[in-house]
Parts: sequence; structure tokens; C-alpha cells
Amino acid sequence: MKMPEYEKLPNELKCDEVKHYYNILKTKTLSLVLKRIFDVVVAIFMIIILLVPMAVIALLIKCTSKGPVIYKQVRVTTFGKRFKIWKFRSMRTDADSNGELLTVGEDNRITKVGKFIRKFRLDELPQIFHVLSGKMSIVGTRPEVPKFTSQYSNEMLATLLLPAGVTSLASIKFKDEAELLADAQDVDKVYIEKILPEKMKYNLEYIEMFSFAGDVKLIFKTVAEVFTSRGE
Repeated sequence: MKMPEYEKLPNELKCDEVKHYYNILKTKTLSLVLKRIFDVVVAIFMIIILLVPMAVIALLIKCTSKGPVIYKQVRVTTFGKRFKIWKFRSMRTDADSNGELLTVGEDNRITKVGKFIRKFRLDELPQIFHVLSGKMSIVGTRPEVPKFTSQYSNEMLATLLLPAGVTSLASIKFKDEAELLADAQDVDKVYIEKILPEKMKYNLEYIEMFSFAGDVKLIFKTVAEVFTSRGE
């Protein structure tokens, strides 16, 4: 992939704050191309080796709780495009019925199988198909729901210059986000006013320092973080 001409960006991204980050990415064509090639190769490899484990997870979900195996939710990716993200369903089918989009503390909406697959981020395995299609990348800003992207400042919109990611520096730093929101009276308000701005600092730092080598390091850091934190 490579950056389109500035004039072809969506109007909401044509501002001075975004242009600063656009100009940085515009000089990183080689890294962007390598990033896409890496995404495709790794996605194909992972689909092949994880096909059986994913089938087992799907069977466990189907046998232990009512509802579909895959949970779908509208998220926002490159240039503000919307898509339906896929995850293995880890909650009851009525989890979104009251409008709660964030997981908080020991959420009683999570199923027994869901608790296990979320612990090791196995619920996110279906997103590898989004990586293959180009809707997502292995590394990039975690995709938010439109409800939260509508609250982005002009500078935050710069995170939409690249595909949403399966993992990111911010998701590592805020791996305990659910616990941070556990005592909030108004979860959405606390997330938008306190947590989201902090996460965006890391997301913008990622774009400013973007390189293919940096992506590879972040992947290894994610893997290490998942297993060390769970081991503790």
C-alpha cells in the first residue's frame, strides 16, 4: 500500500493536524509496501496453521452457549471506512442490548468459554481474515466504533490514515482497560474523556515513528506481553 495524493483524502482528513502525519507516512512508501506484503504472507500462514484450532474454538462456543459463533460489530478503519469486525463470540447474545459497547471489570456478560479465549486474545483470531482482505493490518490502531470516532479531535483523525490493527502499542499499554473502567459511574464518559486521549497519544506516536521494523518488534512485544502477563 501507499499513501494516496492528499487531495484524494476524505474531506474530514484534510486539515493541518492530519497533514503533519500524512507527510511523515508519504515518505515511508517502502515500509508501507513491506507492511502489506508481510500482512498477506502472515495472514495466509496463520489461516493455514490455525484452521483446526479455530474450528475447535467455534465448536466449544456453539456447544456451550446459544447464539452465533462469530460476533460482528461495526468499526472504523482506513480513511473512515466502516466494516463489520469479526470476533469469536465471548459474551451472551444480548450483550449489546442495553447499548454497552465497552467491557468493564468482571463483566457478567462474558461466557465461560469467552473468559478463556479473551484471556489469550483468541477471540480476535477471525480478524486475520480482515488482514488478508486489507480492511485491517496486523499492527495499527485498534478499530473503534463510530460512536467513539465521532469524538476524535482533528489530530486523532490521523490514526485513520492507516488500516486498523489487530494489535497496537496502545492496546499493550492499556491491556487492563476493563479493570480501569470497573468503578466508573459513566463508562462512556470516562473512556472518551480520559482513556481515549491517552490511547491516542500512543497511536499518534506509532504513526510518527512508523517503520516496518517497528511493526515486527511490536508483534513480538505483543506475543511476549500476552504470555508473560497471563503467566503472572
